[in-house]
Amino acid sequence: MRDYEDISEGDSQGVGFDFKGFLFKALNLWKLILLCIGAALLVAYFINVRKESVYRLDSLITIDNEQNPFFTANTSISFNWGGVSGKVGSILTEIKTRTHNELVIDSLEYYKLYLKQGKYHLIDIYKDAPFNVITDKSKPQALNKEIGIKLLDDLSYEIFYEFTENKVLTQVFDSKEKLTTSVSVGMFSKVFKYGEVVNTPFFNGVVNLKPGVLVTKGDTYFVKYLNFDSVVNQYKNSINIEPYSKQSLSVLRLSLIGKNKSKIVDFLNATSAILSRTELERKNLYATNTIKFIDSSLGAVDLNLKAVTDEMNSFRKDNKVFNVEVEISQISEQLKAYDLEKLNEESKLDYLNTLENYLRTKTDYTKIAAPSSVGIEEGNILTSVSRIIALSVERRNLEYSTKEGSILFEDVDRQLDTEKNVLLETINVTKQTIGVQLNTINRKIANLESKLIGLPEDQQEYLKIQRKLDLSREAFDIYQAKRGEAAIVKAANVSDITVIDEAKDIGDAPIGPNKSLNYMMALMMGFFIPMFLIFVVYLLDSTIHGSDEVTRMSKIPILGLIGKYRYKNNLVAYEKPKSAVAESFRAIRSSLQFIFKNSVSETKANTLMVTSSVSGEGKTFTSINIATVYALSGKKTILLGLDLRKPKIFDDFSVTNDKGVVNYLIGDSSLDEVITETHIENLSICPSGPIPPNPSELLMSDRMKEMITVLKEEYDMIILDTPPLGLVTDALELTQYADATIFMVRLDYTKKGMLQLVNAKHQTGELRNVSFVLNFYRHKNNHNYGYGYGYGYGYGYGVYGNTYHEKDDSSLLKKIKNFLKKI
Repeated sequence: MRDYEDISEGDSQGVGFDFKGFLFKALNLWKLILLCIGAALLVAYFINVRKESVYRLDSLITIDNEQNPFFTANTSISFNWGGVSGKVGSILTEIKTRTHNELVIDSLEYYKLYLKQGKYHLIDIYKDAPFNVITDKSKPQALNKEIGIKLLDDLSYEIFYEFTENKVLTQVFDSKEKLTTSVSVGMFSKVFKYGEVVNTPFFNGVVNLKPGVLVTKGDTYFVKYLNFDSVVNQYKNSINIEPYSKQSLSVLRLSLIGKNKSKIVDFLNATSAILSRTELERKNLYATNTIKFIDSSLGAVDLNLKAVTDEMNSFRKDNKVFNVEVEISQISEQLKAYDLEKLNEESKLDYLNTLENYLRTKTDYTKIAAPSSVGIEEGNILTSVSRIIALSVERRNLEYSTKEGSILFEDVDRQLDTEKNVLLETINVTKQTIGVQLNTINRKIANLESKLIGLPEDQQEYLKIQRKLDLSREAFDIYQAKRGEAAIVKAANVSDITVIDEAKDIGDAPIGPNKSLNYMMALMMGFFIPMFLIFVVYLLDSTIHGSDEVTRMSKIPILGLIGKYRYKNNLVAYEKPKSAVAESFRAIRSSLQFIFKNSVSETKANTLMVTSSVSGEGKTFTSINIATVYALSGKKTILLGLDLRKPKIFDDFSVTNDKGVVNYLIGDSSLDEVITETHIENLSICPSGPIPPNPSELLMSDRMKEMITVLKEEYDMIILDTPPLGLVTDALELTQYADATIFMVRLDYTKKGMLQLVNAKHQTGELRNVSFVLNFYRHKNNHNYGYGYGYGYGYGYGVYGNTYHEKDDSSLLKKIKNFLKKI
């Protein structure tokens, strides 16, 4: 008997992961792996043929400083972006804003889809539809409903849709308002003429047949309206803009990915056009505000001019004064010059007061007029106003792409406050300077007016009215000239955004779906998923599958191997003596001779006990055939049925189980009465007899010891067919009579934990001279890993367990594990 350390070492060898066993398990399941790979490739194929092709198209635009040729004398009316880099940053931001994309989607009506049934799904045909739908944007349109349009002939068509609910979500695309509209449940179908106005609760518009289109009767198309905001958000997130290269930061590439190349082309080109138009409007913002300011001032000057002209006409009508002396005329001309100078300074002062009030009370500084419109040429004021407007435009753009409270807003607001404070200080200083100039002009005017006091009243009045008239005309002319300058600047402005390369469909191959990648992924998933499942099953598998596992888990030797052989009964060694199974039992008999030689026996008889962990492992089958090969070798042999709880050996010998070991043990029969000679020479059997209520106590009785003693005197070989060691303790009571013990291990059936039980019993001395016999064995080149094969009986763990214990239903997890093991 080996020491405890040997047994522990044997146990420890089974703790680690057996990679070789896993590998051979996977190799034995190559059909399953191949099937999974084939299924995955088939799925990838159907995905590839069903997915629409995806394309990427792009266009190039450049951001330049397109200087207005009329700016030589009027640069103060131009809009200052802060250089090309500032414009590039603004464009990069604007292209991703909701406002910009709303303009593009609205202009292209991409919330409206033209669909046609393809082989696998509806396809967006866009411009390929034979008709156009003019949407009535002032009325609601049903959202996410494929409204059918069936072409009947060259004059009419049918609109149809089946409603399952009495409410549908609609949207008015003018106001973008969403409504819930009532409809009738069921199929809606109505015929309309091309060009006829359609008014329904779910669709409002006109369907026009395209010129030159040949109508195929029965062709069916679909029109679908999408949520405007969702479409805008989709394109806003999809469009990409980036510098063309590090060397050309002012050249930008616009790109978009989609399934319809025509829609991509139109979107990119519309984006460039609207971007250019918006930029030009922003560039003209300064000139536009200036024109508005001048127009408002010009109106007041015009009214004043008319009033003064009427006053002069009325004076001339009532008085005969038409001319004055030359000296007086010179004084009048001087007064006129000072009055005009005074008017200019007062205009500047009024502008500065208005500008100061605007800066202190408003937050949107994009509507400030140019200071040069009133003749202010102070460089600091011109620069500050232009800078404040640029920062205001930048902040407004950030509102569409950045959350309020962002550090970007803080930076822009800080710059605005700084510029505003500087401008307010400059305004105060300029106002003081203008005040000084006005005082000087007023003194000069007063001096000249004093020279006219000696003139007659009518001449003084005439000169007064004439001065007002000349001043009004001069002011009117100045404002007209300023307005003309601003208009010229606005008209001559060109956009700083130029399209270098328009988006165009030049037949580029699709970028997706990546069919090769799909097949590669399918190949990998088809391989690794079953490998993972095999790995999980292998980890959860507690069943012994090969002799290597037995050798690794236990130091107990393997006495023999029994292969698979299907036969009508258990008498294989007798009725099929030339079979491989019969040869296996003869080999076991030979191996037992070495064990019996080393055993100490006081009689000529040798006793062999056959046991197992649970029922169904071939214990009875082995007992019968080992007894048979001993009997055929000339040994007088007896087979004892000591499995008192589940008698079995009597069936194969066509004897009854009315009397047996139990009858002898309870003193009801003599030994001769319970022993039966079989049709096999030298072989006798003693069945177990009726099932007793106390089998363990009977096997522990003195009568059992007497029985073995008597049999050893009469027989050469005693075979003990015992109960399973893993279920009951009866077998342990019989080990005292055994010179050798065979523990049956059925591959693909016996649990690994049972070997640990045997190791423990062997280490404590409860099992002596024990050896393993492997049933259901099939030699393979993979070191016995994989499937086990053997003799089938129809007995299982559950059947035998029901005899000894109460029924224990298998859990769902066990059923799944058993199912996977059968795959």
